[in-house]
Amino acid sequence: MKKVAIYGQSYSVSAEKEIQILLQILDENTSTCFIEKKFYELLKKENILDKEYETFAGFSDLNSTFDVMFTLGGDGTILRAVTFIRNLNIPILGINTGRLGFLATINKDAIKESIDLIIKGEYRIQERTLLSVKITPESEAFSELNFALNEVTIARKNTTSMIGMKTSLNFEYLTNYWADGLIIATPTGSTGYSLSCNGPVISPKSKSFVITPIAPHNLNARSMVICDETNIQLSIDSREKDFLISLDSRITSVPKNTEIFIKKAPFTIKTILPNNQSFLKTLRTKLLWGEDTRNETNL
Repeated sequence: MKKVAIYGQSYSVSAEKEIQILLQILDENTSTCFIEKKFYELLKKENILDKEYETFAGFSDLNSTFDVMFTLGGDGTILRAVTFIRNLNIPILGINTGRLGFLATINKDAIKESIDLIIKGEYRIQERTLLSVKITPESEAFSELNFALNEVTIARKNTTSMIGMKTSLNFEYLTNYWADGLIIATPTGSTGYSLSCNGPVISPKSKSFVITPIAPHNLNARSMVICDETNIQLSIDSREKDFLISLDSRITSVPKNTEIFIKKAPFTIKTILPNNQSFLKTLRTKLLWGEDTRNETNL
């Protein structure tokens, strides 16, 4: 780890101790650190840094010579970091200073242990599939950042009425969902919004997407797991002139005559998993599956 990028929330510092621990470990490892510019300015303003660091401001300032990007925050921080990395193949390691954290899996008290494992080469790389979106008529809204790591969500706007979402898979009609909205999630996003709408948990290595309706009026409408090579087409019917479409945390309004085409993105995001972490361990911890004493094991 000779060259690393660091990204954190630019509007608050809630993890001063964790930031200092991370920088100390990287300095001891003689790593060259680049800190995202807005985050860096905040750290300087709060007098958290004891020396100067180089900065980056966007995608154009990064390249494949970076060994890793560290994020400090929750899963939302990682989703924003992805817009910086895009197709550069820079692996991400998330230090969880937020709340739940399915993506940001490194706990505050395990920073040194986890980074030591990475320095020793005791880690795995998980490649995570993304969704790409194209809309017609074309719009500037997502022209550059037309991808999502978690999910693409269609939702009603300025109305309490349901919207209809005519859904086709590989240009074959599936059904018309009448609901508050529709979520198309990756395996990564299956533990996010889709999960809260009764969608299934999908392993990150699964070659699948999941379609989950939001509060459907069709009583027989259920989540559907599909192959990630499937092309998805959506046509929206709404009483309002516009509806909402979001790619992870980025959201815009589009007219109801818009056609939406969703498919697997041509690149993946790489996340680092130290050998003291696993997807199943994260599930047990975050979903409290270990709280039932009947599940205790000596294994």
